[in-house]
Amino acid sequence: MPDPNTPAAAGPPAASPSSRQQAIADAAIALLAERGMRGLTHRAVDEAAGLPQGSTSNRARTRAALLALTVQRLAEREGAVLDIGDLPPPGDDVGQLADALAGLLHRFLTRHRTLLLARYELALEATRRPELRAMYDRAGATFGEAAHALLAAWGSTAPERHAQGLIAWTDGMMFLHTAGRVSGTRTPPRARLRAGYEDLLRGMLGR
Repeated sequence: MPDPNTPAAAGPPAASPSSRQQAIADAAIALLAERGMRGLTHRAVDEAAGLPQGSTSNRARTRAALLALTVQRLAEREGAVLDIGDLPPPGDDVGQLADALAGLLHRFLTRHRTLLLARYELALEATRRPELRAMYDRAGATFGEAAHALLAAWGSTAPERHAQGLIAWTDGMMFLHTAGRVSGTRTPPRARLRAGYEDLLRGMLGR
């Protein structure tokens, strides 16, 4: 018979609020990629995250709150993939920068298709929801600022305009191979992506 004076064994630690919120947002991202915006419901997120019914509603009571949580988490995960810290320091070798950018894009296209599909779903929804548009734009501004700083450090004479061009080309390649006319085909070799970035960068930087 158990000794009443002996403390009971501790059970598994309860999930922290932040980890549960992250699990909810990650499940929402996966659902957007798999089922689209119509498949994103509080109940579906609970099921996908393996959480008790009502867990998502406790963290994000409204659909708008759930979308806001998802946009924030998506930006975090995309930022981890497209980490500017992986890029070489400013120098004279534009080809080295092009190669590093190609590596980031190739990794995104081959390993993180779920993030891209979720992003396109949210981008379209943002065109119909002004409050989501504001959140989506704020999350995306981080990448614009990073591109601006990168190109300025590499000697661009028009870093704002060149940053827009760099982002537009990158976004275009992402869309083309995720939801565009060549979606579902083999991802372009890293060497082809590198050549595209090098052409773009040499035109912008004049070297």
